[in-house]
Amino acid sequence: MLDYGFYLTEKRVSISVLRDGEALNFVIKKDTYDDIGLNFETALMDKKHRCENGCIFCFIDQNPRGMRSTIYFKDDDSRLSFIHGNYITLTNLSEHDIDRILEMHITPINVSVHTTDPELRVMMMKNKRAGEVLSYLKKLADGGCELHCQIVLCRGINDGDALRRTMTDLSYLYPGVTSVAVVPAGLTGHRDGLYPLAPFSPEECADIIRLVDDYGSMCLEKYGARIFRAADELYIKANLPLPGADYYDDYDQLDNGVGLVTSFLDEIDEELGFIDTYEFDPEKVRRVSIATGEAAAAFISAAVEKIRRVCYNLDCRVYTVKNNFFGGEVTVAGLLTGVDMAEQLKGQKLGDELLIPPSTLRAEGDLFLCGHTPEWLSEELGVPVRAAGGTASEFISAVIGCPDPAGDGLN
Repeated sequence: MLDYGFYLTEKRVSISVLRDGEALNFVIKKDTYDDIGLNFETALMDKKHRCENGCIFCFIDQNPRGMRSTIYFKDDDSRLSFIHGNYITLTNLSEHDIDRILEMHITPINVSVHTTDPELRVMMMKNKRAGEVLSYLKKLADGGCELHCQIVLCRGINDGDALRRTMTDLSYLYPGVTSVAVVPAGLTGHRDGLYPLAPFSPEECADIIRLVDDYGSMCLEKYGARIFRAADELYIKANLPLPGADYYDDYDQLDNGVGLVTSFLDEIDEELGFIDTYEFDPEKVRRVSIATGEAAAAFISAAVEKIRRVCYNLDCRVYTVKNNFFGGEVTVAGLLTGVDMAEQLKGQKLGDELLIPPSTLRAEGDLFLCGHTPEWLSEELGVPVRAAGGTASEFISAVIGCPDPAGDGLN
């Protein structure tokens, strides 16, 4: 797919078509970015590249049985890194693959680094190539690629001095490495037979934040860029206030949960300045409820309070749902299931509608991780169920019950 897009930028394209066993040759004259109308059976033109690692912290290995089959597929595909922002480990790439990435100027690329200690990386990823492919980072950076990296921290393994080494090594690759997210390993209650890992304590989370901030401040002084940032999850668990918007620059690591809360609350404030563009009845009482995970509950409640100051007749209850399905230390809203929501919200005052995080559903918006549908949850609870939308305007429109002025109606 990427080769096709790269070479199609030529203004003169030659195509050979095999028809009834005979080759027919055509020449097409076109502008640089014109498409020529070809369709393909799959977006990638072949199968996704499967992960060849056995990472000791892999979340997919911790999934309970009985979910939809796609949940158990581990991808490690450089094409998906460029197209969709997936993180790759580099272990299934060759020198030839790296040369092709540089030739086609494929950037940015998201890389799961975890540690720059070759032996430790081999141990953590259970792949003998995990150490040697670290050399690709410098080659990609020197070749003009923009790299966004992540470090998944495992307690007592790649934290402490190992983390210091990793951040030091990655800082030398600036401006190739432009951002690094430091996130704690996600641990579910389904780790029987897996490598023994323990969660970080609140005090340890605070220590990690201080260390990451120290390196970020040094880089800010040296390069004018912070580079290193800790995930929101670490701040929440450490009971520390989240940084302001200036700390996150361009929010390069939102998908990694870095700055997600700050960004969302700031967008709510900004969007409420345009509340007069929303078509809602200020005299009508709106009774609605929101389900969310333990990590986000306080911040969703804060967003609702901001909306309530403007929409006085809003009666909105925020319910915290504990993740019994995954268990362990899983508190993020995106991993909530319909089963847990049904069990914990039954009999609660849900109002006229229950709003759920859109991240709890697959891309098509029709299935929870447990395999149930929003319609099933609606029947179980006796109220309409709807995803609240991913943007601030979509969230506000869902909460106050009117069309999103930035979109095509309710989301």
